Formats: sequence, structure tokens, C-alpha cells
Amino acid sequence: MALIKLKQGFDLNLKGKITQEIVSEPTQSETFAIIPDDFTGVIPRMEKKPGEHVVAGEVIYHDKNDEKIKVTSPVSGTVAEVVRGDRRKILAVTVTPDNKGESKSFDTRSNPKELLLESGLWAMLRQRPYDIVPNTDVRPRDIFITAFDSAPLAPSLKTVLGDDERFLDKAVEVLLSLTDGKVYMGCPTDYTIDSTGAETNTFAGPHPAGNAGVQIANIKPVNKGEVVWTLDVITAARIGKLFETGKVDYDTTVALTGCGIAEPCYVKATMGCSLKSLLDGRLVEDGKEKRIISGNVLTGVKENLDGFLHAPYRHITVINEINKKDEFMGWASLSPKKYSIYRVFTSWLCGRHKEVDLDAKLNGGERAIVLCGEYDKMLPMDIYAEFLIKSIIAFDIDKMEQLGIYEVAPEDFALAEYADTSKLELQRIVREGLDKMRAEMC
Repeated sequence: MALIKLKQGFDLNLKGKITQEIVSEPTQSETFAIIPDDFTGVIPRMEKKPGEHVVAGEVIYHDKNDEKIKVTSPVSGTVAEVVRGDRRKILAVTVTPDNKGESKSFDTRSNPKELLLESGLWAMLRQRPYDIVPNTDVRPRDIFITAFDSAPLAPSLKTVLGDDERFLDKAVEVLLSLTDGKVYMGCPTDYTIDSTGAETNTFAGPHPAGNAGVQIANIKPVNKGEVVWTLDVITAARIGKLFETGKVDYDTTVALTGCGIAEPCYVKATMGCSLKSLLDGRLVEDGKEKRIISGNVLTGVKENLDGFLHAPYRHITVINEINKKDEFMGWASLSPKKYSIYRVFTSWLCGRHKEVDLDAKLNGGERAIVLCGEYDKMLPMDIYAEFLIKSIIAFDIDKMEQLGIYEVAPEDFALAEYADTSKLELQRIVREGLDKMRAEMC
């Protein structure tokens, strides 16, 4: 077991942490949703129509470009609606549950790859390069499992995993059959998983230490022409449970955090449930407008109260939208309450890691990139982040390849985006760059 110490990065210490690891029971969700944008690289083609009955684990749609990749229903019930946007793009597929708890049974003697594809768990994996659902025709060099989330207010994956940790040995056995290389397990210093067959590495350092891309870069980087898969320990446990029980389990534990939650806590839930069922009666009633985020404040998706829990997340964050639209003196303020990760305001004298109550205000506008190395301070990877961003904007393919485009995903730049004095949407830039690169190279 190797200990890898990371210095770059930053732990954003927000108010609204969970102080007691007690898991509460949720209100029953009246609607569930499968959101295609959660499965990057998959273009949905429906197999079920509104009004048709489905059971948990039954196929809702498959990938237009590869019919073997399927996305399945998290619950049993009736397909209620296919919500479409511009150019008839499918934005969501909603399911009304029948509360019968019926699940599709799978033959665990099947080929592991075929079983993962048929059950829909294949769509929960991610491939580097391009950060997409894996190509079914490519065998990965290695597979990386991350066992912790270092994002602001992130849940403890040990708590979310619970008793399902016993399925990890089976999951590693299955994953090893899908690669000619190794299965790596990335753990925090306070929670080590010693799973049979996996090579465990412990990471010490600030966020983004828990990101799969950071762990890959510090264990065995991705080079041009190589493919690796990534997944979190919760998805790994689901894979192990599928091969042990023959059924897909989409139940999870969700962390409700942030200054907008009256009592931050863990709640039992099912993937795709409505946010109303999770947040009803749990929001702070102070008259301030709230921003609800499915995920964490850095990478999550902004939602309304009538939205849904997105598939990759086990985390809901609620913060204030904007406390004060107009501030006296703005960035030149001498107020000790004004916060920055840099030593710009006097608040740093109170300690950079003091709990802070931040809202969703942008505090500035977009401006030109200043090459001062601030991205590199937030990204513990052996790449020149600022030069990579500039090459993506220019779409210089040769430069993108040389600067490490195949190693990164949008989430790796989330912290740098927060710290960026240029206020650029780095995650959007990286996502568009990866999509263009994939279209050009594949």
C-alpha cells in the first residue's frame, strides 16, 4: 500500500456540514427521472413509450450509436413522460412508481461484460480519454476505483457504502476480468479498503485528491492511445451486488448539506428521486432565495425544487442565491467577513480554513487569462493547465495532445474555475474540447 501526498489544491470549508452520521428515512418520491445528460457520450433511443410498465433494472433506452449500451429504470412503475427540448433532444424520462418493488432478475452466470451492459451498470462507468461512458469495443489498460470524495461538504463514502462494502471483493473480481492490467483503489488516510485483487493507494492532501483523474495522474498517467476506466466505490459495490444477487440496486444514501439546510443530514433515497421528497421540510425558512444543487458546489447541477437527483450524485447542496447584490467598495472592501482563498482580504488573518458562508454571487466578470500559475496551484497533475485551456480555446489539436488533454475531465478543473480571477467557465471549455477532440479523432 502506497501513500501519495499531494500539496496542490484547496479545501473550501463551507458552512452546512453534517455533524451526525445518522441516516434518516425519506418522504416517498411521487416521480423518478432518468436524465440522459448524466451519461456523457450516450445518445438515447427509447425502448419504452409513455404508459408502458417497467420494473427496476428494465431497459428504458439504449445508445443510438451502440445498442449494447443501455440505461435502465431505477424503480418499478409506469413510464410517465419523455421530456424533450430543442431539436427534440430528450432532456428526461420520468417514471411514476407503483411502490411494488419489482426488480428484473439477471443470470449471474452470463459473460460479465454482457451482464453489465444489460443491467445498465455499464453506463455508470467512465472512460479516459474523453470522460465518457466506455466504448464497448475497447479493453481498458487499467481500472481505477476512487473510495472517497474530497469536494466541499461531500458525504463520507464509508457512510454511503454502509454494509455494501462486503460486495467489493466480488466487484474487483469482475473488473479484473475486463482488463489486462490492474484494478487500483484510491483511499483516504482515515478509511482504507483492502479489497482482494485490488492495488490500494492512500492519498493525503486537499481537494481534488478524491478525483479519479488526479489519482490516475499520480499512479499511472494516461498516454495517447491508452484507455482506462474509472468508477467510484459505490458503483463498484453495485456491480458486486449484481453478481452476488442477480439484481440491480439503485438505492443509495444522500447527503443534504449547505447553509440552506436546517439540519444537514443523510437520507435514504433511490437514484433519480425528486428533490422535493428529499428537501421537503428541511430547508431554512429565512426569506432568502435558495440555490439547490444536485451534487457539490463545484461540479453539481443547478436544479429547482421540482427537479431530480442526478445519477452520478449522492449529494444535495443548498446555498443562498445572492445575499447582497450591491456591496460597498466591492473587491476593495476591508471587511473581515469578505472571503478569498488568496490573501486579498483581511479575513485570511482568521485562518484560511475557517468555516465560511458563501452565496452564488460571481463577484466579477469574464476577462482575459493571466498566466500566473493559479490553475497549477489547484490541480495536482503533471500538466500545464493554463496552456492547456488556451490550446482548447484555440482548438490546437497537437498542443492539446502534448499538454495532456487525454488525462483530464471537466471535474479536474472545477476548483481552478472557482479560484480563477479571469472568471472563465473552465469546466465547459474542457467539456467542449473533449467533445470536439473525440469527434475529430474517433
